[in-house]
Amino acid sequence: MVNSTDIKQRENEDLHELSSVVRLIVQRYEGETCEGQFHGDGLACFEGGHMYKGMFSKGLMDGRGVFTQAGGLKYEGEFVCNQPMGEGTYIWPDGSTYKGEVYKGIRQGTGTYTCAKNCVSYTGQWDQGKRHGKDKTSWYKGDWVENNREGCGVRCYPSGNTYSGEWKNNLSHGEGTMNWLKLGEAYVGMWQNGVQHGQGTHTWILRRADGSQYIKSNQYTGDFIQGQRHGQGTFYYAGGAVYEGEWRRNKKHGKGKFTFKDGRVFEGDFMNDQMMTDILNGKRAPTPFCGPSPLPGSDSSVLGPDMTLNIDYLLDKIPSRNRDTEREQVEYVVLRLAADLRSVYSFYSRLGQAHSPDNTFLLSRLQLWRLLKDCYIHHHGLTLTKIDNFIRNAPTTELHSPFAPILLRGLLSCLVVVAYHIYHKDMESQKNLLAACFSKLMADNILPNAKNVKGFLFRLPGCAVVAMNYLKKCWEIYQAYCKVFKSPRDKQTLSCGHLLWMFKDLDLLDRNLTVGTLLQILASEGSDPSNFSSCLDLEITFLEFFEVLLGSAEVKCQQVSGSLEEEGLETEVRRDLHESEAIEKMTGKSQESPTAQDNVGQPDVQTKFDENLQNAVHTEDYTGEEGYAGKTRRVEAKDHEPELWMQMIHQFFNHFLFPAYEHNKLVSKKMEEQLHKNGEKHISPAESEAVYF
Repeated sequence: MVNSTDIKQRENEDLHELSSVVRLIVQRYEGETCEGQFHGDGLACFEGGHMYKGMFSKGLMDGRGVFTQAGGLKYEGEFVCNQPMGEGTYIWPDGSTYKGEVYKGIRQGTGTYTCAKNCVSYTGQWDQGKRHGKDKTSWYKGDWVENNREGCGVRCYPSGNTYSGEWKNNLSHGEGTMNWLKLGEAYVGMWQNGVQHGQGTHTWILRRADGSQYIKSNQYTGDFIQGQRHGQGTFYYAGGAVYEGEWRRNKKHGKGKFTFKDGRVFEGDFMNDQMMTDILNGKRAPTPFCGPSPLPGSDSSVLGPDMTLNIDYLLDKIPSRNRDTEREQVEYVVLRLAADLRSVYSFYSRLGQAHSPDNTFLLSRLQLWRLLKDCYIHHHGLTLTKIDNFIRNAPTTELHSPFAPILLRGLLSCLVVVAYHIYHKDMESQKNLLAACFSKLMADNILPNAKNVKGFLFRLPGCAVVAMNYLKKCWEIYQAYCKVFKSPRDKQTLSCGHLLWMFKDLDLLDRNLTVGTLLQILASEGSDPSNFSSCLDLEITFLEFFEVLLGSAEVKCQQVSGSLEEEGLETEVRRDLHESEAIEKMTGKSQESPTAQDNVGQPDVQTKFDENLQNAVHTEDYTGEEGYAGKTRRVEAKDHEPELWMQMIHQFFNHFLFPAYEHNKLVSKKMEEQLHKNGEKHISPAESEAVYF
């Protein structure tokens, strides 16, 4: 329950000041107007340092907006005639929040207040800014003695955790069952003064690392003393291993027997969770079970086994005396946000999936990339390929594979690493650097943007399932061109410039799908979508590659009846010539396939390519009726016509891309065989163009 003092302190800060915004003087306004009044979307700065950004109507704040006081207090939600009214969220400078109904700047109706100081909350009715009615998130049903819970009863906590069993003096005492909902843990056994004490069974629920993730668990049955495994007990690991023996303070310590999942057995002494084995000169040394990582269930982490962070390389950047504290503090933040993080993992792991025996899936790297892009991580100077390298924990061959599985703990570790690389310079003054960076990433990037899916692949769930059928073949094409364009930085990725050459090499460009439209598709999710040329050198992952293909399909395969009659033959010829000139300016050659001899005597081809491609970029009108926006205007309606969209995708892949790729392979193979007979080396069209890189 939230302390009454915490609530009362907030009652005096309950944005009563916002009810007086009608009296504030506007110093500066930027935005839309109508008949001399603020009207539409705008930004107003008030005298005293207050600010409002949102909708205006006839000179008043009206609609959705964000009002920030000079002292840091913020309201985000609905306004009516200059007053917060309807659904809204208050955010106090210390991080405390209220989300719910508001009337004239005061909490009124149903809402949830969360205290940042102790992470507890109240959900229920409010009247004039005060709690009024019943707390909907916690209750107790059972026996009472002199106003204390005593006897048998069931308690539901605000967090959703439940305890059912015996009570004494308001504490769990005797035999009882506790379920930690968000942690995925349960305990059945004896309690003393609110902690596990005596015989009991504690279960940690986790998921199996395979395609279906059927529920499995670690489980300990044995003695507890003051909430810790202490005495005799047996630990059953989800993987099949078993330990039977003595425990001390949550660790294997004393005589015990460990049976590995493959049947091997070690029986002897244990010390601090490690086996004691004999070495030379009769001395004994501890041997870890599997490297330096702690075993699931040890007390070295506040997180469960399925959430253990792999951030050792980040901790190496921290002074050694602070590393334990840094790890502990960031784990506490992860633990506090565990429910949201699990929800995000579950949501993205289902994207593009048809069904599963238990309706649960493992997150793939493809889906992880989509999450990162949805949360605008790439707007902070981090490409997805850089992030892949930061979290390099897979075999080299799978470093950029879209099919590589990502466990929950892998996602959490990735987000902590990403947070550090984005925000560590801004947070250098913070005491707990990793925790501060992760908190900011969650508050600014993940929580506001996750589940708002963008891009061409996953925006329509039913269509995404169909599009996934073309994934493996497109991955083959992506890998093939990675080998052709062997980048010195990374031999497993393409750049945007390489992708442009691939489209030309496969003869996919036409009067609809021009260089300009292709560049706009490439830059559509960038921080500056209008700056097409800036993306040419960027390395792209397979997700970005595949979504460009889908976007290109929408443009290339539009069937607009009567388009030639409307535009006229003369316009069509001009476009063809325009396209030809653009390609020639990029390559310095005609559109005929270049040969090996074409590249002889070109000492500075990199500079030549950069200059010509930049010129070609600026030769097209991207905002005209036949720019990308114009060509896709007719496609927007297809969001509501999945069958038509699927037909376009089918046509593009099966009638254009795949046949062109197979033809290219066949021609290259025959030419290589012929030249091999003549003792010459063949350079394919794609390879000859690759010289420019």
